[in-house]
Amino acid sequence: MIELEYWQLLFFPLFFGFGWAAARIDIRHLVRESRALPRSYFRGLNFLLNEQPDRAIEAFVEAVRVDPETVELHFTLGGLFRRRGETERAIRMHQSLLDRDDLPQKLKVQALSELGQDYLKAGLLDRAEEIFDKLRDSSSAEDAKRNLLEIYQIEKDWEKAIAIAAELPNFASQKEIAEYHCELAAAEMIRARPDVAAEHLRLALERNRKCVRASLLQGDIAARQECLEEAVACWQRIEQQDPAYLALVAKRLLDAFRKLARREEGLLLLRGYLERYPSLDLLDVVFQLVLESEGPEAAYVLVRDELKRNPTLLGFDKLIEAQLLISPPESRADLDLAKSIVQGYTRRLARYRCDNCGFKARQFYWRCPACGGWETYSPKRTEDQRTEP
Repeated sequence: MIELEYWQLLFFPLFFGFGWAAARIDIRHLVRESRALPRSYFRGLNFLLNEQPDRAIEAFVEAVRVDPETVELHFTLGGLFRRRGETERAIRMHQSLLDRDDLPQKLKVQALSELGQDYLKAGLLDRAEEIFDKLRDSSSAEDAKRNLLEIYQIEKDWEKAIAIAAELPNFASQKEIAEYHCELAAAEMIRARPDVAAEHLRLALERNRKCVRASLLQGDIAARQECLEEAVACWQRIEQQDPAYLALVAKRLLDAFRKLARREEGLLLLRGYLERYPSLDLLDVVFQLVLESEGPEAAYVLVRDELKRNPTLLGFDKLIEAQLLISPPESRADLDLAKSIVQGYTRRLARYRCDNCGFKARQFYWRCPACGGWETYSPKRTEDQRTEP
């Protein structure tokens, strides 16, 4: 056990005394700083805390007018303007900071970054790109590169998007880079350059071996070249990647098996998919194939059994359609009336929904047009998703 001399006990009150003196100095410093700030500054903070941004802006504008040297207040006010959509005022606020000769370099970088955000918010992409390009070697390099990536995605400049993504050390989403290659492949297919498109799809699968879109497009290229066996193999690979997306290639598989004169094999495959991965789009395709191969009675039984297994309003609409095919002419008027009523509701249900932001659309998107997320749309329509356990 450590023994203390009596004289050593004198250190304890001495340490407390130093701490008290330091606290007094800090408090006096804070009081001097707070007294130097305009009262309107504190009113603005109070309005912000009370979620009154309009009145906060008025107070901050007054504070800046009283004391134009308050740099942090300029940043706060510029950010508020941008969030409100008043991009011209935000640009003027941040530009005024950049025009100051006495502004330290660190704050100049911050002001330039904020100005780039203003231009991006205003849709002035060329000016925003120019600013963020200047910041690529600054202390805000990573943020600048992420903003450049957003700009390239908006502009659909996928080559630049791939290059800038490679410079981001923490950019872990290989899924997105794979999608950039798929975008390039789709463009090359429109230009009738299948070899270049195929190379981009190979790179996409290198980035993300579960890239469904790459397999889908590979199958499309093979189908255009009349290599139907290869096309079917590419589309069947989707079952291993994400079987929910089989609904997107069901029609393609049906057409390929028809051309190969292997309708029965195609029917067996698609019925298996419907059994294991039920969806309304798969049901539509299998219904058409059964109708052609086995007749309306078999098609009706298919839809009825599927409706029992997965009851949905969209499925009920399909059941009425099947019932019309097997009903005598005198009873079709009532069925037509029922179908028209049901379709009035199903038109609102037949939507694809973004899992990220909830945006709904009639067609399927690989990238959400609302939030910009990649592969955030479920390949199943909204009622399919609601009935899942």
